[in-house]
Amino acid sequence: MSPKKTNLYVWQQPDWPNWTYDTLALCSALTLAYRQHGIAIGKAQAVGLTSVSLAQIMNDGWVQQAIATSAIEGEKLDLNMVRSSVMRKLDLPHSGTSSRRVDGLIDMMHDATVRHTEKLDLDRLCRWQAALFPEGISGLKRIETGKLRSFSEPMLIVSGKIGKEKIHYRAPDSGQLELEMKRFLDWFNQPSGEDGIIRAALAHLWFEVIHPFEDGNGRIGRSIIDMALAQHTQQPVWLCSMSRQLMKNRSDYYDRLNQASTNSVDVTTWIKWFISQFTAACLQSCLEIDATLEKAQFWSRYASHDLNERQRKTLQKLLDAGDGGYVGAMTADKHGKITGASKATATRDLRDLVARGILIIRGEGKATRYFVNIPGWNQ
Repeated sequence: MSPKKTNLYVWQQPDWPNWTYDTLALCSALTLAYRQHGIAIGKAQAVGLTSVSLAQIMNDGWVQQAIATSAIEGEKLDLNMVRSSVMRKLDLPHSGTSSRRVDGLIDMMHDATVRHTEKLDLDRLCRWQAALFPEGISGLKRIETGKLRSFSEPMLIVSGKIGKEKIHYRAPDSGQLELEMKRFLDWFNQPSGEDGIIRAALAHLWFEVIHPFEDGNGRIGRSIIDMALAQHTQQPVWLCSMSRQLMKNRSDYYDRLNQASTNSVDVTTWIKWFISQFTAACLQSCLEIDATLEKAQFWSRYASHDLNERQRKTLQKLLDAGDGGYVGAMTADKHGKITGASKATATRDLRDLVARGILIIRGEGKATRYFVNIPGWNQ
């Protein structure tokens, strides 16, 4: 008797795309996720109650999200270009330039969340993909943009050197894409009784399994996560930046996607992992909101002090570095380089801040280091 043939990929299964999962096995993870998300919302409201503008937090969140979703694909974006593009999109005062590719990425992310109540259709997804590649080029290769991939060759996810490639996944062939995308979009646009976080996990996996475009599928798929979560929580996406969290666990993220894309339509393991990443993203947001509150309270505490611009600039550097301190700690030499002050002036500036209790000092002579004086921070 010949051995029973096993279909390699989930879309080849006879019961595809009828995803299944064990709801009871996910209960404790979901409970923890919603608890952490609730804490994040409460902290965000506290920021508003203390009259601290949420604009800067949102700005930073968009910037880091854009950088992270590109970094997952191995693309390093220019921080200043991303910041300029985000501030322009959020109607904040800005300076500097960006690029069409950066603007396209920000446009897609913005559209996915700000217009999350609008229908997600194939035309919209094609416009997202075209925005990511405004010149129709990925690296040095010309690619199909603004439409589903149409080439007859298999769509493969591979790694390794040329001639020694390892095939991790093969997506449905191009002739199947219209049907596959119709089923996916019909599901996504119809109200369902599924939990919102579970729905986001399924949406991302389902889209990545189809892999409908020649390039840009990962970034688009993560924007679908953001859209699904925004639909569910009715909260700004920056409260749980999934792209940043997935970038932190990039290797595991790819492994989990690969595992969930093969064999069984039971995706309990994938969803449970996704929920854990959502929880971690909310925890990170809490830490960042706490840091914003600490900065605001710090400046409020010393609002009456007549500080010069050099001192303010270095203090902001220290505050931005957060708990744990500036890399290598602040010194008179570093303060001088940051502000353009002479060694003598830099030393006087820092000693003055120590005398006022704004900085604390560690060490002596050439080993002298300065730290911002915030109770509870590791110095």
